[in-house]
Amino acid sequence: MATATALPAEVTNGPAGVDARPYTHDWYHALRERLGESACRQLCIYAMPDDLLLSVVVPVYNEEATLRQLVDRVRAVPIRKEIILVDDCSHDDSREIMRIIEAECATDDLNQITLAYHEKNQGKGAALRTGFQKASGTVLVIQDADLEYNPSEYPRLLQPIVEGKADVVYGSRFLGDQPHRVLYFWHYLGNQFLTLLSNCFTNLNLTDMETCYKVFRRDALADVTPTLKQNRFGFEPEITAKVARRRLRIFELSVSYSGRTYDEGKHIGWKDGFQALWCIVRYAFGD
Repeated sequence: MATATALPAEVTNGPAGVDARPYTHDWYHALRERLGESACRQLCIYAMPDDLLLSVVVPVYNEEATLRQLVDRVRAVPIRKEIILVDDCSHDDSREIMRIIEAECATDDLNQITLAYHEKNQGKGAALRTGFQKASGTVLVIQDADLEYNPSEYPRLLQPIVEGKADVVYGSRFLGDQPHRVLYFWHYLGNQFLTLLSNCFTNLNLTDMETCYKVFRRDALADVTPTLKQNRFGFEPEITAKVARRRLRIFELSVSYSGRTYDEGKHIGWKDGFQALWCIVRYAFGD
């Protein structure tokens, strides 16, 4: 399935003579008339509900180099969103950039900015809990503040939820034919091992438990959020175990990935791998 950036201008901008924003009913019906139902499904062309609001939860920690570009990419996705930026006590200019972005988006009809701050560094999991509590959207997606994941793929990830097939969608870096930057072998092996072990305890068949891109229906996440405890990267196996135990409908789709090196600001380390091991076992048997 093509990503949004690969679609022709007629698809991303709407066909000539149709004054409609992408993913609205008018836009979808006009393209379906020209392309047919089968082609529309292959190109991820569909209509989103008028009342859909996507909450994009972005944990921020010392991301001044990429934060503005990341938010610009999120804003460019032509669906209605609230972008929740949670600063986890950054020591650079991330907070100032967040405030500037908030002011710039004051008149943006498609993008509402919400800011939150931690006065003490707590970790990604804690920042996500703060973001979840502030979210008011019908669907939530987790977005890292770096440029490793491509927000233009939101419509593909949302489709199983919009069509009523899924409660949760994981975007896998290791499934399908999306572009994937080649980096560390031992990181890849560690991800595969943690995913395998998680699958053993959850009885899921995920290919990428540690992925950033996790999308939730709001009502499906509501029962899970109050039970979340992990402050750092243990969030990933914790949330996976808890959605599995609640027998939520989980889909997995391929996503592109442009990973960064440690010199470029990657945060996760070997200690987080051992924490993930403990969390996989700990949350397999209860909240």
